[in-house]
Amino acid sequence: MNAHQQGGDALFILLGAIMVLAMHAGFAFLELGTVRKKNQVNALVKILVDFSVSTVVYFVVGYGVAYGTHFFVGAETLAQHNGFALVKFFFLLTFAAAIPAIVSGGIAERAKFWPQLLATAVIVGFVYPFFEGIAWNGHFGIQAGIAALTGAAFHDFAGSVVVHAVGGWIALPAVLLLGSRSNRYRKDGAISAHPPSNIPFLALGAWVLVVGWFGFNVMSAQTVDKLSGLVAVNSLMAMVGGTLAALVLGKNDPGFVHNGPLAGLVAVCAGSDLMHPLGALVVGGVAGSIFVVMFTLTQNRWKIDDVLGVWPLHGLCGTWGGIAAGIFGSKAFGGLGGVSLWAQLIGTAMGVLWALLGGALVYGVLKATVGLRLSQEEEFDGADLSIHKISATPDREVSW
Repeated sequence: MNAHQQGGDALFILLGAIMVLAMHAGFAFLELGTVRKKNQVNALVKILVDFSVSTVVYFVVGYGVAYGTHFFVGAETLAQHNGFALVKFFFLLTFAAAIPAIVSGGIAERAKFWPQLLATAVIVGFVYPFFEGIAWNGHFGIQAGIAALTGAAFHDFAGSVVVHAVGGWIALPAVLLLGSRSNRYRKDGAISAHPPSNIPFLALGAWVLVVGWFGFNVMSAQTVDKLSGLVAVNSLMAMVGGTLAALVLGKNDPGFVHNGPLAGLVAVCAGSDLMHPLGALVVGGVAGSIFVVMFTLTQNRWKIDDVLGVWPLHGLCGTWGGIAAGIFGSKAFGGLGGVSLWAQLIGTAMGVLWALLGGALVYGVLKATVGLRLSQEEEFDGADLSIHKISATPDREVSW
Protein backbone atom coordinates (compact mmCIF):
# COMPACT_ATOMS: atom_id res chain seq x y z
CA MET A 1 0.00 0.00 0.00
CA ASN A 2 1.54 3.33 -1.05
CA ALA A 3 1.68 6.42 1.13
CA HIS A 4 -1.08 8.22 -0.78
CA GLN A 5 -3.47 5.29 -0.39
CA GLN A 6 -2.62 4.99 3.30
CA GLY A 7 -3.24 8.68 3.84
CA GLY A 8 -6.44 8.58 1.83
CA ASP A 9 -7.82 5.67 3.83
CA ALA A 10 -6.93 7.36 7.12
CA LEU A 11 -8.61 10.59 6.01
CA PHE A 12 -11.67 8.71 4.73
CA ILE A 13 -12.36 6.92 7.99
CA LEU A 14 -11.45 10.02 10.03
CA LEU A 15 -14.13 12.01 8.19
CA GLY A 16 -16.58 9.21 8.91
CA ALA A 17 -15.66 9.31 12.60
CA ILE A 18 -16.20 13.08 12.71
CA MET A 19 -19.60 12.75 11.00
CA VAL A 20 -20.76 10.10 13.46
CA LEU A 21 -19.36 12.16 16.34
CA ALA A 22 -21.62 14.96 15.11
CA MET A 23 -24.56 12.54 15.32
CA HIS A 24 -24.18 12.61 19.09
CA ALA A 25 -25.19 16.28 18.96
CA GLY A 26 -28.24 15.01 17.11
CA PHE A 27 -28.99 12.54 19.90
CA ALA A 28 -28.66 15.38 22.42
CA PHE A 29 -30.99 17.80 20.66
CA LEU A 30 -33.51 15.12 19.74
CA GLU A 31 -33.80 14.28 23.44
CA LEU A 32 -33.72 17.94 24.51
CA GLY A 33 -36.61 18.78 22.19
CA THR A 34 -38.67 15.78 23.31
CA VAL A 35 -38.37 15.96 27.12
CA ARG A 36 -40.05 18.54 29.32
CA LYS A 37 -38.26 21.86 29.91
CA LYS A 38 -37.15 20.87 33.40
CA ASN A 39 -35.04 18.02 31.94
CA GLN A 40 -33.35 19.71 28.97
CA VAL A 41 -29.98 20.40 30.60
CA ASN A 42 -29.80 16.79 31.74
CA ALA A 43 -30.33 15.58 28.18
CA LEU A 44 -27.37 17.63 26.95
CA VAL A 45 -25.03 16.69 29.79
CA LYS A 46 -25.84 12.97 29.62
CA ILE A 47 -24.93 12.60 25.96
CA LEU A 48 -21.59 14.39 26.31
CA VAL A 49 -20.55 12.62 29.52
CA ASP A 50 -21.73 9.22 28.27
CA PHE A 51 -19.58 9.74 25.18
CA SER A 52 -16.58 10.64 27.32
CA VAL A 53 -16.96 7.57 29.54
CA SER A 54 -17.48 5.42 26.43
CA THR A 55 -14.24 6.72 24.89
CA VAL A 56 -12.09 5.79 27.89
CA VAL A 57 -13.72 2.40 28.45
CA TYR A 58 -13.72 1.41 24.76
CA PHE A 59 -10.06 2.46 24.40
CA VAL A 60 -8.92 0.53 27.47
CA VAL A 61 -11.23 -2.51 27.34
CA GLY A 62 -14.02 -2.62 24.76
CA TYR A 63 -12.00 -2.41 21.54
CA GLY A 64 -9.83 -5.27 22.76
CA VAL A 65 -12.90 -7.38 23.57
CA ALA A 66 -14.24 -6.84 20.04
CA TYR A 67 -11.05 -7.01 17.97
CA GLY A 68 -8.43 -8.68 20.15
CA THR A 69 -5.99 -5.78 19.92
CA HIS A 70 -4.90 -2.92 22.16
CA PHE A 71 -3.09 0.41 22.13
CA PHE A 72 -0.63 -0.18 24.98
CA VAL A 73 2.38 0.28 22.72
CA GLY A 74 4.58 3.27 21.90
CA ALA A 75 3.26 6.23 19.93
CA GLU A 76 5.76 5.39 17.18
CA THR A 77 3.93 2.13 16.57
CA LEU A 78 0.50 3.77 16.75
CA ALA A 79 1.53 6.39 14.17
CA GLN A 80 2.33 3.81 11.51
CA HIS A 81 0.27 3.85 8.29
CA ASN A 82 -0.80 7.42 9.02
CA GLY A 83 -2.34 6.28 12.30
CA PHE A 84 -5.02 4.29 10.48
CA ALA A 85 -5.46 1.90 13.43
CA LEU A 86 -6.21 4.86 15.70
CA VAL A 87 -8.75 6.52 13.43
CA LYS A 88 -10.41 3.14 12.90
CA PHE A 89 -10.77 2.95 16.67
CA PHE A 90 -12.21 6.50 16.67
CA PHE A 91 -14.75 5.53 14.01
CA LEU A 92 -15.85 2.35 15.78
CA LEU A 93 -15.93 4.18 19.13
CA THR A 94 -18.61 6.51 17.79
CA PHE A 95 -20.72 3.42 17.05
CA ALA A 96 -20.15 2.00 20.53
CA ALA A 97 -21.03 5.30 22.19
CA ALA A 98 -24.35 5.31 20.34
CA ILE A 99 -25.56 2.53 22.65
CA PRO A 100 -25.77 4.67 25.84
CA ALA A 101 -27.06 7.58 23.74
CA ILE A 102 -29.93 5.34 22.59
CA VAL A 103 -30.66 4.14 26.13
CA SER A 104 -30.59 7.72 27.39
CA GLY A 105 -33.69 8.63 25.40
CA GLY A 106 -35.72 5.75 26.82
CA ILE A 107 -34.94 6.41 30.49
CA ALA A 108 -35.13 10.21 30.29
CA GLU A 109 -36.67 12.44 32.98
CA ARG A 110 -36.47 10.06 35.95
CA ALA A 111 -33.12 8.22 35.90
CA LYS A 112 -30.26 8.88 38.30
CA PHE A 113 -27.12 10.30 36.71
CA TRP A 114 -24.22 8.29 38.17
CA PRO A 115 -25.80 4.82 37.94
CA GLN A 116 -26.36 5.43 34.23
CA LEU A 117 -22.66 6.23 33.83
CA LEU A 118 -21.81 2.92 35.53
CA ALA A 119 -24.18 1.17 33.12
CA THR A 120 -22.46 2.93 30.20
CA ALA A 121 -19.07 1.66 31.33
CA VAL A 122 -20.21 -1.97 31.54
CA ILE A 123 -22.22 -1.87 28.31
CA VAL A 124 -19.50 -0.21 26.21
CA GLY A 125 -16.71 -2.15 27.92
CA PHE A 126 -18.19 -5.62 27.51
CA VAL A 127 -21.86 -6.12 26.55
CA TYR A 128 -21.73 -4.32 23.19
CA PRO A 129 -18.20 -5.27 22.06
CA PHE A 130 -18.81 -8.94 22.88
CA PHE A 131 -21.49 -9.14 20.18
CA GLU A 132 -19.60 -6.69 17.95
CA GLY A 133 -16.67 -9.14 17.96
CA ILE A 134 -18.96 -12.01 16.96
CA ALA A 135 -20.64 -10.15 14.11
CA TRP A 136 -17.74 -8.08 12.75
CA ASN A 137 -14.61 -9.98 13.78
CA GLY A 138 -15.65 -13.64 13.56
CA HIS A 139 -15.20 -14.47 17.23
CA PHE A 140 -15.83 -18.03 18.49
CA GLY A 141 -16.39 -19.28 14.93
CA ILE A 142 -20.07 -18.31 15.12
CA GLN A 143 -20.11 -16.53 11.76
CA ALA A 144 -18.36 -19.51 10.16
CA GLY A 145 -20.98 -21.79 11.71
CA ILE A 146 -23.84 -19.67 10.38
CA ALA A 147 -22.22 -19.68 6.92
CA ALA A 148 -21.80 -23.45 6.99
CA LEU A 149 -25.43 -23.88 8.02
CA THR A 150 -27.11 -21.38 5.70
CA GLY A 151 -24.65 -20.73 2.90
CA ALA A 152 -23.80 -17.18 3.98
CA ALA A 153 -22.56 -15.38 7.09
CA PHE A 154 -24.75 -12.95 9.03
CA HIS A 155 -24.52 -9.65 7.13
CA ASP A 156 -24.73 -6.31 8.92
CA PHE A 157 -22.83 -3.74 6.90
CA ALA A 158 -23.35 -0.69 9.14
CA GLY A 159 -25.05 -1.91 12.28
CA SER A 160 -28.83 -2.26 12.03
CA VAL A 161 -28.48 -5.11 14.52
CA VAL A 162 -24.99 -4.70 16.00
CA VAL A 163 -25.61 -1.08 17.02
CA HIS A 164 -29.28 -0.17 16.78
CA ALA A 165 -31.13 -3.36 17.66
CA VAL A 166 -28.65 -4.07 20.45
CA GLY A 167 -29.06 -0.53 21.80
CA GLY A 168 -32.84 -0.61 21.59
CA TRP A 169 -33.19 -4.03 23.19
CA ILE A 170 -30.77 -3.09 26.00
CA ALA A 171 -32.97 -0.05 26.61
CA LEU A 172 -36.19 -2.07 26.96
CA PRO A 173 -35.36 -3.78 30.28
CA ALA A 174 -33.87 -0.49 31.52
CA VAL A 175 -37.17 1.29 30.83
CA LEU A 176 -39.23 -1.51 32.40
CA LEU A 177 -37.05 -1.73 35.52
CA LEU A 178 -37.10 2.04 35.94
CA GLY A 179 -40.89 2.35 35.65
CA SER A 180 -42.97 5.09 34.11
CA ARG A 181 -42.66 8.77 34.95
CA SER A 182 -44.62 9.96 37.94
CA ASN A 183 -48.32 10.48 37.16
CA ARG A 184 -47.83 9.43 33.52
CA TYR A 185 -50.42 6.63 33.85
CA ARG A 186 -53.05 7.44 36.46
CA LYS A 187 -55.07 5.00 38.52
CA ASP A 188 -58.30 6.05 36.81
CA GLY A 189 -56.87 4.89 33.48
CA ALA A 190 -56.15 8.36 32.16
CA ILE A 191 -52.79 9.14 30.54
CA SER A 192 -50.97 12.43 31.17
CA ALA A 193 -49.71 13.75 27.87
CA HIS A 194 -46.15 15.07 27.85
CA PRO A 195 -45.81 16.68 24.41
CA PRO A 196 -42.37 17.61 23.08
CA SER A 197 -41.07 20.75 24.77
CA ASN A 198 -39.34 22.19 21.71
CA ILE A 199 -40.18 21.06 18.18
CA PRO A 200 -37.42 23.17 16.54
CA PHE A 201 -34.75 21.52 18.70
CA LEU A 202 -36.28 18.09 18.07
CA ALA A 203 -36.15 18.79 14.33
CA LEU A 204 -32.58 20.07 14.59
CA GLY A 205 -31.56 16.87 16.35
CA ALA A 206 -33.21 14.76 13.65
CA TRP A 207 -31.50 16.69 10.85
CA VAL A 208 -28.06 16.44 12.48
CA LEU A 209 -28.58 12.69 12.83
CA VAL A 210 -29.74 12.34 9.22
CA VAL A 211 -26.72 14.18 7.81
CA GLY A 212 -24.24 12.37 10.05
CA TRP A 213 -25.80 9.04 9.11
CA PHE A 214 -24.21 9.20 5.69
CA GLY A 215 -20.87 8.95 7.49
CA PHE A 216 -22.27 6.14 9.62
CA ASN A 217 -23.28 4.11 6.56
CA VAL A 218 -21.00 5.13 3.68
CA MET A 219 -17.78 5.21 5.71
CA SER A 220 -18.51 1.74 7.11
CA ALA A 221 -16.57 0.65 3.99
CA GLN A 222 -13.53 1.81 6.06
CA THR A 223 -11.23 2.17 3.03
CA VAL A 224 -11.56 4.37 -0.06
CA ASP A 225 -11.37 1.49 -2.52
CA LYS A 226 -14.54 -0.03 -1.01
CA LEU A 227 -16.54 3.21 -1.20
CA SER A 228 -19.97 2.64 -2.77
CA GLY A 229 -22.43 5.19 -4.05
CA LEU A 230 -25.06 2.45 -3.72
CA VAL A 231 -24.79 2.76 0.07
CA ALA A 232 -25.33 6.52 -0.11
CA VAL A 233 -28.39 6.39 -2.35
CA ASN A 234 -29.91 3.45 -0.46
CA SER A 235 -29.53 5.45 2.75
CA LEU A 236 -31.23 8.41 1.07
CA MET A 237 -34.13 6.31 -0.21
CA ALA A 238 -34.70 4.61 3.14
CA MET A 239 -34.65 7.99 4.85
CA VAL A 240 -37.36 9.44 2.64
CA GLY A 241 -39.38 6.22 2.75
CA GLY A 242 -39.43 6.39 6.54
CA THR A 243 -40.36 10.06 6.47
CA LEU A 244 -43.31 9.63 4.12
CA ALA A 245 -44.68 6.58 5.93
CA ALA A 246 -44.47 8.37 9.28
CA LEU A 247 -46.15 11.44 7.79
CA VAL A 248 -49.15 9.44 6.59
CA LEU A 249 -49.56 7.08 9.53
CA GLY A 250 -48.63 9.74 12.06
CA LYS A 251 -51.26 12.12 10.69
CA ASN A 252 -48.84 15.02 10.17
CA ASP A 253 -47.49 14.86 13.73
CA PRO A 254 -44.04 16.56 13.66
CA GLY A 255 -42.61 14.17 16.23
CA PHE A 256 -43.40 11.22 14.00
CA VAL A 257 -42.32 13.05 10.84
CA HIS A 258 -38.87 13.75 12.28
CA ASN A 259 -38.39 10.26 13.71
CA GLY A 260 -39.54 8.63 10.46
CA PRO A 261 -36.26 9.26 8.59
CA LEU A 262 -34.33 7.92 11.57
CA ALA A 263 -36.40 4.72 11.51
CA GLY A 264 -35.67 4.28 7.82
CA LEU A 265 -31.95 4.85 8.31
CA VAL A 266 -31.80 2.42 11.23
CA ALA A 267 -33.38 -0.27 9.08
CA VAL A 268 -31.24 0.21 5.98
CA CYS A 269 -27.86 0.03 7.74
CA ALA A 270 -27.52 -3.74 7.52
CA GLY A 271 -28.20 -4.15 3.81
CA SER A 272 -27.36 -0.70 2.46
CA ASP A 273 -24.46 -2.17 0.46
CA LEU A 274 -26.64 -4.85 -1.15
CA MET A 275 -30.13 -3.52 -1.87
CA HIS A 276 -31.58 -1.85 -4.94
CA PRO A 277 -32.63 1.74 -4.14
CA LEU A 278 -36.30 0.84 -4.64
CA GLY A 279 -35.88 -1.98 -2.14
CA ALA A 280 -34.31 0.50 0.30
CA LEU A 281 -37.32 2.79 -0.18
CA VAL A 282 -39.63 -0.06 0.82
CA VAL A 283 -37.45 -1.02 3.79
CA GLY A 284 -37.52 2.60 5.00
CA GLY A 285 -41.27 2.86 4.53
CA VAL A 286 -41.89 -0.29 6.54
CA ALA A 287 -39.58 0.99 9.28
CA GLY A 288 -41.38 4.34 9.47
CA SER A 289 -44.66 2.46 9.79
CA ILE A 290 -43.25 0.18 12.50
CA PHE A 291 -42.16 3.18 14.52
CA VAL A 292 -45.49 5.01 14.43
CA VAL A 293 -47.60 1.93 15.18
CA MET A 294 -45.36 0.49 17.89
CA PHE A 295 -44.63 3.82 19.58
CA THR A 296 -48.37 4.38 19.88
CA LEU A 297 -48.96 0.86 21.20
CA THR A 298 -46.16 0.98 23.76
CA GLN A 299 -47.17 4.39 25.09
CA ASN A 300 -50.95 4.12 25.09
CA ARG A 301 -51.94 0.47 25.30
CA TRP A 302 -49.00 -1.31 26.94
CA LYS A 303 -48.12 1.71 29.10
CA ILE A 304 -44.38 1.38 28.62
CA ASP A 305 -42.96 4.84 29.25
CA ASP A 306 -40.16 4.82 26.68
CA VAL A 307 -39.82 8.59 26.39
CA LEU A 308 -38.22 8.87 22.93
CA GLY A 309 -39.52 5.52 21.70
CA VAL A 310 -36.03 4.04 21.45
CA TRP A 311 -37.24 0.44 21.59
CA PRO A 312 -39.56 0.86 18.58
CA LEU A 313 -37.09 3.11 16.74
CA HIS A 314 -33.80 1.30 17.31
CA GLY A 315 -34.82 -2.06 18.73
CA LEU A 316 -37.66 -3.00 16.38
CA CYS A 317 -36.55 -1.09 13.27
CA GLY A 318 -33.01 -2.43 13.75
CA THR A 319 -34.43 -5.95 14.00
CA TRP A 320 -36.44 -5.35 10.83
CA GLY A 321 -33.29 -4.07 9.13
CA GLY A 322 -31.35 -7.22 9.94
CA ILE A 323 -34.12 -9.37 8.46
CA ALA A 324 -34.73 -7.02 5.52
CA ALA A 325 -31.10 -7.37 4.41
CA GLY A 326 -31.82 -11.06 3.80
CA ILE A 327 -34.91 -10.22 1.73
CA PHE A 328 -34.08 -7.11 -0.26
CA GLY A 329 -30.37 -7.92 -0.49
CA SER A 330 -31.18 -11.04 -2.50
CA LYS A 331 -31.05 -11.06 -6.27
CA ALA A 332 -34.75 -11.99 -6.40
CA PHE A 333 -35.55 -8.50 -5.09
CA GLY A 334 -32.99 -6.67 -7.21
CA GLY A 335 -30.12 -6.83 -4.71
CA LEU A 336 -26.54 -7.97 -5.17
CA GLY A 337 -27.09 -11.33 -3.48
CA GLY A 338 -24.65 -13.29 -1.36
CA VAL A 339 -26.90 -13.09 1.68
CA SER A 340 -29.19 -15.64 3.33
CA LEU A 341 -32.50 -14.88 5.01
CA TRP A 342 -31.87 -17.72 7.47
CA ALA A 343 -28.47 -16.31 8.35
CA GLN A 344 -30.07 -12.92 8.93
CA LEU A 345 -32.75 -14.42 11.17
CA ILE A 346 -30.16 -16.30 13.24
CA GLY A 347 -27.78 -13.35 13.61
CA THR A 348 -30.57 -10.90 14.39
CA ALA A 349 -32.08 -13.22 17.02
CA MET A 350 -28.66 -13.62 18.63
CA GLY A 351 -28.23 -9.85 18.86
CA VAL A 352 -31.68 -9.34 20.35
CA LEU A 353 -31.31 -12.09 22.96
CA TRP A 354 -27.82 -10.94 23.98
CA ALA A 355 -29.00 -7.33 24.34
CA LEU A 356 -32.03 -8.33 26.42
CA LEU A 357 -29.86 -10.45 28.70
CA GLY A 358 -27.19 -7.77 29.01
CA GLY A 359 -29.67 -4.97 29.65
CA ALA A 360 -31.59 -6.97 32.24
CA LEU A 361 -28.42 -7.95 34.11
CA VAL A 362 -26.76 -4.52 34.09
CA TYR A 363 -29.82 -2.51 35.06
CA GLY A 364 -31.18 -5.23 37.35
CA VAL A 365 -27.97 -5.23 39.41
CA LEU A 366 -27.86 -1.43 39.51
CA LYS A 367 -31.49 -1.24 40.63
CA ALA A 368 -30.83 -3.77 43.42
CA THR A 369 -27.68 -2.00 44.64
CA VAL A 370 -27.45 1.76 44.04
CA GLY A 371 -30.93 2.33 42.59
CA LEU A 372 -31.88 3.67 39.16
CA ARG A 373 -34.47 6.30 39.87
CA LEU A 374 -34.59 9.84 41.15
CA SER A 375 -36.67 10.44 44.27
CA GLN A 376 -40.25 11.61 43.76
CA GLU A 377 -39.28 15.13 44.81
CA GLU A 378 -36.25 15.21 42.51
CA GLU A 379 -38.33 14.00 39.58
CA PHE A 380 -40.98 16.62 40.32
CA ASP A 381 -38.36 19.39 40.41
CA GLY A 382 -36.75 18.01 37.26
CA ALA A 383 -33.34 16.50 36.58
CA ASP A 384 -31.91 19.90 35.63
CA LEU A 385 -32.28 21.43 39.09
CA SER A 386 -31.95 18.16 41.02
CA ILE A 387 -28.73 17.00 39.36
CA HIS A 388 -27.15 20.01 37.66
CA LYS A 389 -28.48 22.85 39.84
CA ILE A 390 -29.49 25.02 36.90
CA SER A 391 -32.32 25.14 34.39
CA ALA A 392 -31.97 25.50 30.61
CA THR A 393 -33.19 29.10 30.76
CA PRO A 394 -32.67 30.57 34.25
CA ASP A 395 -35.26 33.26 34.93
CA ARG A 396 -33.15 35.44 37.19
CA GLU A 397 -29.64 36.15 38.33
CA VAL A 398 -28.54 34.68 41.64
CA SER A 399 -26.36 36.63 44.05
CA TRP A 400 -23.88 34.76 46.21
